[in-house]
Amino acid sequence: MNKYELCVVLSAKLDDEERAAAIEKIKGFITRYNGTVVEPIEEWGKKRLAYEIQHMKEAYYYFIPFTGDANTPNELEDQIRIMEPVIRYLVVKPEEETAKTKKHEPAAEAAAE
Repeated sequence: MNKYELCVVLSAKLDDEERAAAIEKIKGFITRYNGTVVEPIEEWGKKRLAYEIQHMKEAYYYFIPFTGDANTPNELEDQIRIMEPVIRYLVVKPEEETAKTKKHEPAAEAAAE
């Protein structure tokens, strides 16, 4: 199972119950497509958008870590794309810190100087 991170931006027009229902629906999609939600889900709250989207200047941000097979992100994106309360989303595979990565960091810093 691979690790993934999902950032979801929900409409500011939603009340608490509607936001909770949208997050539960997303969690359901993750489990439906052979994934597992890794708790805790981070609610970043209502934030100002960098630019206006769908006539909104603010939105609610959520960060959902999960594990799944290679097809899980694609299937999840297909479902999230058509959800009305979602105005933006992004699924990424986080970088793993390995000994190889740590070994190259000092060399990169020395080269920058």
